[in-house]
Amino acid sequence: MAWLSYENQHGRNNIYVAANPLRPGSRRRTKECIASVRHLYLDIDVDGDARLAALRASDRVPPPTSILSTSPDKYQVLWRVEGFDFARQEQTLKLLAIAFGGDPACTDCNRVLRVPGFLNRKYDPPYQITVEYPDDSIWTPDDFELDAGAVDAMTCAQEIPSRKSPEKHSHSESDWAWVSHELTHGKDALTLTHELASRRSDKPNPLYYAQRTVDVVSARLWFIEGSSFENVIVMLESRRRCEFSAALCSIRAREIAVTAQRMIAHRKSA
Repeated sequence: MAWLSYENQHGRNNIYVAANPLRPGSRRRTKECIASVRHLYLDIDVDGDARLAALRASDRVPPPTSILSTSPDKYQVLWRVEGFDFARQEQTLKLLAIAFGGDPACTDCNRVLRVPGFLNRKYDPPYQITVEYPDDSIWTPDDFELDAGAVDAMTCAQEIPSRKSPEKHSHSESDWAWVSHELTHGKDALTLTHELASRRSDKPNPLYYAQRTVDVVSARLWFIEGSSFENVIVMLESRRRCEFSAALCSIRAREIAVTAQRMIAHRKSA
C-alpha cells in the first residue's frame, strides 16, 4: 500500500481495483480471467447527485454496499452479491444503467473501480476519493426488481445520453451486418443463433454472444417494421423461453428492447 500511495501521490498514477476476483495465476484482466461475480456496480458520471438520490429512494434495488465519490457529482455504486452468473450479472448491470442513468459501457465483468483514500489524478487539482458504506448485506438476484415494467416506469422521465464513441470496423460489426441480412431474408432465428455461435468460437461465451446479437438485431428490425414495445418483448420472450428462466427471460427481453430503441433513436439524431 505504501508503494501504491507513493505512486499515486508523486508518480501521478491512478489506482484501480478489480470489482470481481481473478482466477488463480491470471496475469491479465480479460473476461476469461474473472473467476466469479462478487459485485454489481453502477458508474454515475452525469447529474450524479440527483441520480444517486433517485437510487437511494428507489424500492426496486437494495441499499448499496458502498458508494464512492470519485469526483465532484460523480459516483461509483457497488452491491456485494452472490448467486449471479456472468450472463445475469451483465443483464442486471445494463438494467441498472438504464434505470438510474449510469454509464451503459460499464457493464462487463472485468470492470475496474477506483479505490477510496487515493487521488483521482484525472483532475487538477486531484480529487480525493471518499467512500460511505450504507449496508453490509450480501444481495441476491431476487433483491433487484428490475423486470416487468419497472425499468419503463423509472426511465420515462429521463434520457440517457450515449457515451459510445465511433469505433473502427470490427468482427462484431460484420456479425451484425450478416445477421441483419439473414433475418431480413427469412432465416430462422434459432438456427442463425447456433450458426453465429459456431462462427464466433473466439468469444468467451459464444452462445450468449450469438443470442444477444440475433435478438438485438431482431428487435431493431421489428421496431422499424412498426411493432410496439410490448410486442417486441413478447416475441423475444417467446423465442428464448426454453433457454432462460422466466425471470431472466423477462429482464433480458426488456433490456434488449430498450437497447434496440435507443440504437434507432441515436441513428435518427446522428
